[in-house]
Amino acid sequence: MSGSSEWTRNYSFLSKFRRHVNSSVVLILFTVLALICANVPFIKDWYFALWQNPVALSAGDFNFFSHGGHTMTLGQVINDFLMAIFFLSVGLEIKREIRVGELSTRDKALLPIIGACGGMVVPVLIFWLFCPGDAAMQRGLAIPMATDIAFSLGVLSVFGKRVPSGLKIFLAALAVADDLGGIIVIALFYSSDINFMYLALSALCVIVMAAANISKVRNKAFYVCVGLVLWYMMLNSGIHATISGVIVAFCVPATLKKGTGYYLERIRENINKFPVIDIDDRHNTIVLDNGQIGMLKSIESAADKMISPLQDLEDMLHFPISYIVIPLFAFANAGIDMSQMSASSLFSGVGLAVMTGLVLGKFLGVFSFSCLAVRMKVVSLPAGTTWKAFASVCVVCGIGFTVSMFIADLSYSGLGAEGAAFLSQAKLGVLCGSVISALAGCFFLNRNLPAETK
Repeated sequence: MSGSSEWTRNYSFLSKFRRHVNSSVVLILFTVLALICANVPFIKDWYFALWQNPVALSAGDFNFFSHGGHTMTLGQVINDFLMAIFFLSVGLEIKREIRVGELSTRDKALLPIIGACGGMVVPVLIFWLFCPGDAAMQRGLAIPMATDIAFSLGVLSVFGKRVPSGLKIFLAALAVADDLGGIIVIALFYSSDINFMYLALSALCVIVMAAANISKVRNKAFYVCVGLVLWYMMLNSGIHATISGVIVAFCVPATLKKGTGYYLERIRENINKFPVIDIDDRHNTIVLDNGQIGMLKSIESAADKMISPLQDLEDMLHFPISYIVIPLFAFANAGIDMSQMSASSLFSGVGLAVMTGLVLGKFLGVFSFSCLAVRMKVVSLPAGTTWKAFASVCVVCGIGFTVSMFIADLSYSGLGAEGAAFLSQAKLGVLCGSVISALAGCFFLNRNLPAETK
């Protein structure tokens, strides 16, 4: 049984690994496209004006995409609504990893969590050291905290079977823990002007979903509908609306209504009712009667109900998140007008703080905290790896994109001309820091991973 469980976990991880790698290519293409649009003279005005167009989903006087009575722009819908769907996917992944994945036991979770803590604390400290005494600049302290799972796993994919599976699992679990840290930071430090009426209505939505979970309501549409109401209430409560995605994820049931055995037995019973087909007739088409069609539908229904709402919703969201939401977010946020910047933008202030936090801070934080935990015999290195290979993966942890860009926008948007300048510098720092970490990671991985065996 343990061997079967191990095979299932490895298959699940490899499937997730391949999916992230494919989506990372799309993300790169849309990032490059955004940079081109933001710097080509006859396109750039259209590009920047596009995100200021108002978006409305109205019924009478009610507009779903409104905040404080003001209609949201396309850029705000992408950053506040679509990113809430992204965080719903992240929350589902975190919940699954905690229940049955790489964060489900102390031995599995401790090293990635310790590494993630170091990878959040040290970059914040480095950012603070590079921007001392400037309160406006220091709003971006959390920008270099995150590791982008799609890009980082994409780098590991270059080396194929040379990368021990333990290192791949460590990096994936660390990125998930990083995302959880980013969610906590957004909830605690990027909320303002709390409206207690909307906050109370948000709490009511959470209570309804929690009660439904306890009452064994397993209809995904129910949680999605209540989640949409929760998003609107949180948007107007002052708590950042994207947190609603995580809350919904943790309310979505991870268990079945009647247990796996019940549905397996139902499938077996219906299959056994079908006549045994002679081996010579197996290629012939048999016209089913109404009873057999009913049995097939029962088998299909039981098979669907064997997948928990959490896993089913996570699987359903994979394509739109990887190929619509994140690429659209990158296209809307990665465009930096280079004509408005000088070379000093990357070598001073926010740009340097973010870049150094990602390139140096993430490596030092993840490696030093992990090394200390291993030396103290609290945890052990992933199986089949060396310190040099482990350090090389720690370099890759400096690839931050989606959540870093998102926190940059939260940090500096709405601060006028000064905030716009800081935001451009932060985005440039994220892009350059991620590229440097990716190239350096490839260099060190190539030197320190074992040679590929034939």
